[in-house]
Amino acid sequence: QVQLVESGGGLVQAGGSLRLSCAASGRTLSTWSMGWFRQAPGKEQDFVATVSSSGFVRYYADAVLGRFTISRDNAKNAVYLQMNSLKPEDSAVYYCAASLKSVVARSPSEYAYWGQGTQVTVSS
Repeated sequence: QVQLVESGGGLVQAGGSLRLSCAASGRTLSTWSMGWFRQAPGKEQDFVATVSSSGFVRYYADAVLGRFTISRDNAKNAVYLQMNSLKPEDSAVYYCAASLKSVVARSPSEYAYWGQGTQVTVSS
């Protein structure tokens, strides 16, 4: 059984930065693509970023392109999301997810395992 645990969320002022981490246990993530999604209260879950199993291919939602960076460390079985120039509209619960495929995936339906989420709140 794969378990994903996010950390690094918190309260930050607009313009600030946070780095989210996602640690996995149960099996290696090195053959799976990974993704970050977010959900704000009363809104649908949105795709944020995805990275291929190798780490070489990355895709971002337009809303975060140029501000967020997804990365992974397969040796540590972990995935990260560096968030810079944060805006109040970035406030949401952020979820880490693991796909059973090696290629990048942007739809939640392509992910098999999910973390419990970490809250990010950006004040204006």
